[in-house]
Amino acid sequence: MTQAKITFIGAGNMASSIVGGLVKKGFAADSITATDPYQPSLDKLQQEFGVAISGDNGAAAKSADVIVLAIKPQVMEQVCRDLSPYLAHKPMIVSIAAGIDIDSLDAWLSNDLAIVRCMPNTPSLVQTGASGLYANDVTSDEQKQLAHQILEAVGIVQWLQSEALIDPVTAVSGSGPAYFFLFMEAMIDAGIAQGLSRENATELTLQTALGAAKLAQGSDVDVAELRRRVTSPNGTTEQAVLSFEQQGLRETVANAMKACADRSVEMAKELGAS
Repeated sequence: MTQAKITFIGAGNMASSIVGGLVKKGFAADSITATDPYQPSLDKLQQEFGVAISGDNGAAAKSADVIVLAIKPQVMEQVCRDLSPYLAHKPMIVSIAAGIDIDSLDAWLSNDLAIVRCMPNTPSLVQTGASGLYANDVTSDEQKQLAHQILEAVGIVQWLQSEALIDPVTAVSGSGPAYFFLFMEAMIDAGIAQGLSRENATELTLQTALGAAKLAQGSDVDVAELRRRVTSPNGTTEQAVLSFEQQGLRETVANAMKACADRSVEMAKELGAS
């Protein structure tokens, strides 16, 4: 991986997090180029990590082994069509944009390229992200490994057996941080309502969420068993869990995640080439 030249089209938060992760993992900063129409974003990236910057997408793409498309879905078609004349050397394309399928990217880039579609999430900003990846048939095993290493710089990577699984990945991990933030928000508000200060309620809630996730990650049993172990019969936790179950928490979560996945499918239809 350290021999590859990587160009990031877009220098926003997600691109910055991946660049930072790569540099921290030992990737050569002078092999990374970032482009963006917003100069302050480029300047910040260069000052923080020492990477090359450019305002010319085509020039930056011409010598890249990997091009990471880190731009908004709404501008993807135009950016890809503008890039197409500069891709005769057949770099691998890694897209982290939501709602843009591989067929659309292939049509707009028109060079029969290796394309990897990725759904990362915002904890990538602190190198604890979770990404689902799917590659088209043109992508070689070596290129898949390179894509894996790039995204692994900011968290865990899971390869998917079909592109359609990007939609449930969006529902689970792509949008998932917002669910946990909402639950933490509700816990903080409830703690305050019961008499805790905002500082007390916030610190206790955030540390509890962190501790529960670490405990689950390091355990040799599943989360259902962990829940059972902390739910003593006739105890305080049991009353809270019973209340959640009686009020349909599982169904609420399932419905919310279905709505998320359905919207992911809709976006592909609205923004894609077909």
